[in-house]
Order: sequence, then structure tokens, then C-alpha cells
Amino acid sequence: MENDKLDEFEKKMAKKLSGPIDLEQYNKYEVKRGLRDTDGRGVLVGLTEIGEVNSFISKENKMVPVPGSLRYRGININNLVDGFVEDSRFGFEETCYLLLFSELPTEEELKTFTELLAKYRNLPDGFVRDMILKMPSKNIMNSLARSVLALYSLDDKAEDTTVSNVLEQCLRLIACFPLIGVYGYQALSHYHNNNSLIIHDPSPELSTAENILYMLRDDSKYTKLEAILLDLSLVLHAEHGGGNNSTFVTHVVTSSGSDTYSVIAAALGSLKGPRHGGANIKVVKMFEDMKERVSDWTDDKEIEKYLSKILNKEAFDKSGLIYGIGHAVYSISDPRAVIFKGYVERLAKEKGLEDEYNLYAKVEELAPKVIASVRKIYKGVSANVDFYSGFVYRMLDIPAEMFTPIFAISRISGWSAHRLEEIINNGKIIRPAYKCVAERSSYIPLGDR
Repeated sequence: MENDKLDEFEKKMAKKLSGPIDLEQYNKYEVKRGLRDTDGRGVLVGLTEIGEVNSFISKENKMVPVPGSLRYRGININNLVDGFVEDSRFGFEETCYLLLFSELPTEEELKTFTELLAKYRNLPDGFVRDMILKMPSKNIMNSLARSVLALYSLDDKAEDTTVSNVLEQCLRLIACFPLIGVYGYQALSHYHNNNSLIIHDPSPELSTAENILYMLRDDSKYTKLEAILLDLSLVLHAEHGGGNNSTFVTHVVTSSGSDTYSVIAAALGSLKGPRHGGANIKVVKMFEDMKERVSDWTDDKEIEKYLSKILNKEAFDKSGLIYGIGHAVYSISDPRAVIFKGYVERLAKEKGLEDEYNLYAKVEELAPKVIASVRKIYKGVSANVDFYSGFVYRMLDIPAEMFTPIFAISRISGWSAHRLEEIINNGKIIRPAYKCVAERSSYIPLGDR
């Protein structure tokens, strides 16, 4: 009875929680919800030299939407990708070097940097057994965060926030994230799904993308195109300006003077959310539902009808969201999705999934029109990188539980660059203002309540 009483009390208290604040209050006090204007532009809260995202130009004092562009350290992402693709090289390691050191490496510098990552691509003795296998998590993002915090205890200079020490900490985390993520999945697969436990050590001769496939697959086999697509995904997810949620978290927690492990664990908590790093899983699940409910994948009217039901909260998860369509910044196009799309089509043909790819392309075409007809929107919408990334991962036989961890394996490079930038600039602690709109009340003695 005592437990029943406590449960009843908890339910009663939950009902006492205050409801949402009236939206008119936000308008009255000109609050920028989510640090954004109504047209989607972010409130300028900082400066960075790392990533640049553009989707508008100023023309006659008006913001005019243009096809989106993304630059890493001033270099257009299209040119960066073309550079390593034309050389038939993997590009993630070069991208990490660029983000961290603000310039492209020479051939010798890239070779040495890759060797350094290979050297750091190991975990302390007993770590996999004690921190990953003995405490398998049903969500690998939580396993990643726990492992990162555990590494704090094994670092004699964990609290040292000098640039040189933080750089070494970041390099070690960049190198180890693929191991922590993959081993976290193997633990989940074995202990929660009753599959065989297979642990592969990374190969020092392989790139980051190749090692992920090598460690993840039972037979360690993969095709060159599969590795190229995963490498491209890592490059496209590595950085996205200082304003995305997890990178902003990195700046915020770094500005407090906290240690590297706490900062990265906080960023992982942000990325885990379905509105951020978890969106690609939602896209895949949405399409699985769509394939069951749309009988003719080539019928525009039938697809539009299904999309309208999603927007009206009558289909899929009843959220009213067409996942993978729309972005906080981009309106006409997301350059990452544009780059991805051509390679995705190649992989779909290799895997015999052209019909499914065509369905994705059809939804990409129709969704903005359906959204415009159903909703009042302040800017255009287009497919974002999450629209295709989940499809790619599924074609690569990467389990859904690994989708967001792969995002983290990539974005740790951008987080590291932003942490270093925040330390180097020695900025003030980040503390935005909140206005309290609660009604004033008087204290009532306990016996009179």
C-alpha cells in the first residue's frame, strides 16, 4: 500500500505541473523562441571561423532565399568533396585536419595526422569489458556519453584546459568514437537482442569509414562504394556552423570552464534528440509506414494524400511533421542533401533498390508543395541531409541504433574545433536572458494551505 500511495502522489503532483506559456506572451516581449526570428534566421550570438552556412542574400534591404551553401574554414563543401573524390581518396581525415587547424594538410601532414589517429584508436585496458560490455545500454548515445565521462577518470590531466592538452584530448576522442559506438552496438545486440557477441579490433591501415564497416560487420567485408558513401556521410555531417544545437551546447559548456569530457558528453545529449541527430531514424520509419500505406509508389496523388495526412496528424507518429523535409536555416536547398543524392542513387542501383530511391525522390519533390498548401510557412522548405542519410545507412546494413552514433562519430570533429575556438578566444560565460512571466503571489503558512 505504501508504494501505491507514493505512486498516486506522484501522479497527482504531475497534474500540478504548469501548462505551456501563452504564445502571445512571446510576441508581447519579442522573445526569439529557439534564438530564431519567425523567418528562420538565427539570432547572432557569436563569431566563428570554422563553419559557414548561407541560405539568404541581402538585396534592397530584404533577405532573399538562395540555394544553400556550406563552407568549412572558408572552403565550399562541394569543392572539398570534389577534391578528395577526384583523387579517389577518403576525405574524413582531411576534413578533421581542416576543421581543427584551419588549413588543408599537405600530403605529408595528412599521412602523419592519419597515423596519429590510428595510434590513438584504442581504448584503455579493460575499458570495453568494464564500461561497455558489463553495462550494455539500449541507446548507444547514452553508452557513448557514459564512456566519454568514464574516460575522464582515466585521464591524469582531465581538468587541464590548456589548448595543447585539450587538442590531444579531442584527437583521442575523435579516434576512439568509432570503437565506442560500434562496441556499444555489439553489446546491445548481444545482451538485449540475443545475437552473437563479435568484437573486431580496428585496423590501423583503414580509414575511419572503413574501420566502422570493418568492426561492425561479422565478416568485416565491404565494397569500395559502401565505404565511399559512409566516408562522404562523415564529411557532410562533420560541421554545420556554431548555431546548431549540439555545437552551441559545446560553446555554452566550454564557456563555463568545464573539462573536455563533460563538454562532449553534453553535446552528445543534445545530438541524441530526435529534433537534431535522431531525425534520420524518423525518416526511415516514416518511409516504412508510407510503403505499407501507399500502394502505387509512382502515383503523385496517392503520395500527396499520405503526406497531407501526416501534416494533419492523421498518419505515422501523429506529430504533424514530414521528417527530413525542412531545415532551420536552409529554404531552397540543403547543399549536403544535394551532394548526397547523386551518390545515393548509385548505391541504390548497386543494391537493387531503385524503386525505393525513386519514392524518396518523389517525396522530396512533392512534400514542399503539400506543406505550402496545408501550412502557413515563413520560408521555403526542402529536403535536408537527414532525408537521405538514413536510407544510405539502411542500404549499408547499418542498424538503426547506429544512425545517430555515426552522426556523433562525425560531428565530434566539429565539436572539437569549436571547443578549441571558444578556449582560444577566452569568451565570457554564455548566459542568455529569460523573462519571468509568472504571477506574483504571497507565501501561505503550511497550516493554512
